Amino acid sequence: MGRHITSAISQVFGKFASREFAKPVQNFINSAYIKIMGLDMSEFHAPQTYHTLNALFTRKLKEDRAYSLDSKDFISPCDSFITECGAIESRYAFQIKGMKYSSDELLGENFSKEEKEIVENGAFINFYLSPKDYHRYHMPTNLKVLKAVHIPGKFYPVNIPSLQKRVNLFVENERVVLLCETTAKKRFCMVLVSALNVGVMQVSFEPKIKTNADAINSSAYSYDNVYLNKGDDFGCFEMGSTIVILAEKDMLDVHVCAGQHVKYGDTIAELK
Repeated sequence: MGRHITSAISQVFGKFASREFAKPVQNFINSAYIKIMGLDMSEFHAPQTYHTLNALFTRKLKEDRAYSLDSKDFISPCDSFITECGAIESRYAFQIKGMKYSSDELLGENFSKEEKEIVENGAFINFYLSPKDYHRYHMPTNLKVLKAVHIPGKFYPVNIPSLQKRVNLFVENERVVLLCETTAKKRFCMVLVSALNVGVMQVSFEPKIKTNADAINSSAYSYDNVYLNKGDDFGCFEMGSTIVILAEKDMLDVHVCAGQHVKYGDTIAELK
């Protein structure tokens, strides 16, 4: 199967965003993007310090945010808008109200039946990162990464209008699925979902994962000793996109609701 036109568009935009222009031109591009998109740069370095538009997209915080150190508190992995959340019922979750997707299909063929059953009757949360948001993602709790799967796919937009009209959007788009285990041996999946103009989804602990590249087949990586702590930065989207969390039954007491804005570090649930 050939690559989708959305992939080509995203690659072209990625090349533009990664190009370092002459300083006056780059400063204009950065300042224009900040103004048009309404970026809040109060926690970040000055716009002129970013040598490419991509460097601005993937900017790091000058200082890490404060968040709860209580082991029971599960924090937001990113700055985002909660498009939908709730219970996974009959192996289905909501893309947005009235639009379901199969958790089995989202996880893909590299997960066994037993692994897919882990999230049956559990909880889900969809985090939408807009182009103006901070694009890095962090671990929501102390955990062990058991598996990472890269699933090539399309790059449809994941904004609200697209979620409302395109069935199985999350399932069709390229994604990276992480199977994680908490210190209490509860399991959940964190799914990084691509979007139009998202050239790359970085996964710092697995450099073999190359998104929006030439791969057409899924690839899976298993681990015995990848441990990450709450708040650890493990990568970023190069532009806005979506993170989906699918949690085991009786793992999370979710404190957020659809339509709510959250920031990385906010306590969004409690581990049971």
